[in-house]
Amino acid sequence: MSKIIIQKNIPLAPLTTFKIGGPAKFFAEVKNETELLEALDFARENKLEIFMLGGGSNILFSDQGFDGLIIKVQETRDLPALKIWQASKKQTGIKVVGESIECWAGESLSSVVNFARENSLTGMEWAMGIPGTVGGAVRGNAGAFGGEMADNLESVRALKISDNRSKVEEYKRADCDYAYRTSLFKKNPNLVVLSVKLKLEKGDKKTITERMKEIAKKRIEHQPKGFSSGSFFQNPVVDNPEVLQEFEKETGAKAPNGKIPAGWLIEEAGFKGKKIGGVMVSEKHANFFINDGTATAEDVIILAGIIKQKLREGYDTQIKEEIMYVGF
Repeated sequence: MSKIIIQKNIPLAPLTTFKIGGPAKFFAEVKNETELLEALDFARENKLEIFMLGGGSNILFSDQGFDGLIIKVQETRDLPALKIWQASKKQTGIKVVGESIECWAGESLSSVVNFARENSLTGMEWAMGIPGTVGGAVRGNAGAFGGEMADNLESVRALKISDNRSKVEEYKRADCDYAYRTSLFKKNPNLVVLSVKLKLEKGDKKTITERMKEIAKKRIEHQPKGFSSGSFFQNPVVDNPEVLQEFEKETGAKAPNGKIPAGWLIEEAGFKGKKIGGVMVSEKHANFFINDGTATAEDVIILAGIIKQKLREGYDTQIKEEIMYVGF
């Protein structure tokens, strides 16, 4: 049994796409289920709060860091505990089972998307270019361009953590309480995603590749470069009929069930280019906050608060963060 390395006072900013945050009091990297259990044992013995870190998107760490144990789930070439073998020299911890893909939670979404294409399986093209891991995407029901993890998920193996013991359980799609950008796993921090099974369909490799290229092109056209967490706010449901009419008139798009893009609403309120300290609302897409390299978590909190207040008072709309605040 291998012993994991527990590190102290590890900077968290470099491990996130936002590049913001203080140090983790304790930090461990795990690449399989055995190592994860070791890390959890350490946390239990030392009465530490834990946070599971994947690819580092959709997260804002506090400037003070995290006073507990950060467990970073890595991509891996060795998964004996999960009985998932190396599928190729490049794609690891992933295998095909019929028209499904099984993979370790630490695998990157990009690995899964490319692996699906190589095996002529369609259904994951929407995730092309999304940073982060499969576990994080399952947890937050990541989505883009008309698709989301809930559409593909068949089942999840997760670790249910308690004070005295941890138990591995399997959850079917219907058990996962999926909704817009949330799930059972996001609502319950004592559930840690271990591995997932994704249901896809047989497709034409050339057609899949072309669709992936289309998605990649759209990302380049519509999403800004720079250090960001990804989309900052969830798309809100708007009750104000005047706002809905203005949105449909200006964009020519419909607002199903009153839901409109957060970016449009933030731009309409005049926040494009708004800057607090080292963070700015992107000029390209108003639902992206860009860190110029000097931003603090406090800068982000202030900017988000100003926007939320303006939309609440001026547009009668409550807007919620898509990102997670950790360590506050």
